[in-house]
Amino acid sequence: MDLSELERDNTGRCRLSSPVPAVCRKEPCALGVDEAGRGPVLGPMVYAICYCPLSRLADLEALKVADSKTLSESERDRLFAKMKEDRDFVGWALDVLSPNLISTSMLGRVKYNLNSLSHDTAAGLVQYALDQGVQVAQVFVDTVGMPDTYQQRLQQRFPGVEVTVKAKADALYPVVSAASICAKVARDQAVRNWQFVEKLQDLDADYGSGYPNDPKTKAWLRRHVEPVFGFPQFVRFSWRTAQSILEKEAEDVTWEDSGTEDQEGLGRITSYFNEGPRTRPRLPHRYFQERSLEAATSL
Repeated sequence: MDLSELERDNTGRCRLSSPVPAVCRKEPCALGVDEAGRGPVLGPMVYAICYCPLSRLADLEALKVADSKTLSESERDRLFAKMKEDRDFVGWALDVLSPNLISTSMLGRVKYNLNSLSHDTAAGLVQYALDQGVQVAQVFVDTVGMPDTYQQRLQQRFPGVEVTVKAKADALYPVVSAASICAKVARDQAVRNWQFVEKLQDLDADYGSGYPNDPKTKAWLRRHVEPVFGFPQFVRFSWRTAQSILEKEAEDVTWEDSGTEDQEGLGRITSYFNEGPRTRPRLPHRYFQERSLEAATSL
């Protein structure tokens, strides 16, 4: 899977798709929607669609596709390779949302919560398939939030399509299982090949599962928190786990109108540049490196 666009710039989002099989522009198709990486505090969230003609659903099922969470990494890779071999009747598309995009959406002045972001991304991929000429007749979606409300929203947006939204759809409908495999293969590759724009010292690539309750993930977050600039962009700042570590490990911010009692015990920003004793040596943050800024010892 070619994720070179994401590797060049992993601060926003990128879309990747297979060629549209000719038969999918002629025959009515079923399309499945699923995601991977919604819950982790590390790495991107990937939404995927997979589609094939209604007349070939049995052939897709014969591939033994299943919910990606029940498959090993090697099994997912094998099945994705098989779907690529069957490109004469199977098509897919991905939308990869970076941690930076997720965090800035959720923490912006106008809040854009994860459910809304998920719903809009899924709908955007369905629209993308239609725009590519895929004759979408049925859409099956693994739900985010209340399935009835979600289904109603999608049905209103795509009135000419039969929409089904269910919990555990990735275990019920092969076309959703196939989408879940595409999403998981893409996320695993994105995490494995993540290009850190920050010059991290002694980078440890063993993040654990990336989920907030994983002790190994929490330990990685504590090792790579920067006291002023926070976490690398690989981290979703908007997750409570990340916020809790920032509150304990990073410097507090005091505003001009803060009372003096709120400032007691706080360090001065100039201490950030001092060469005093630290728990571990620290390279200059990329903010300074990109601007060729160095601490001045004399004037």
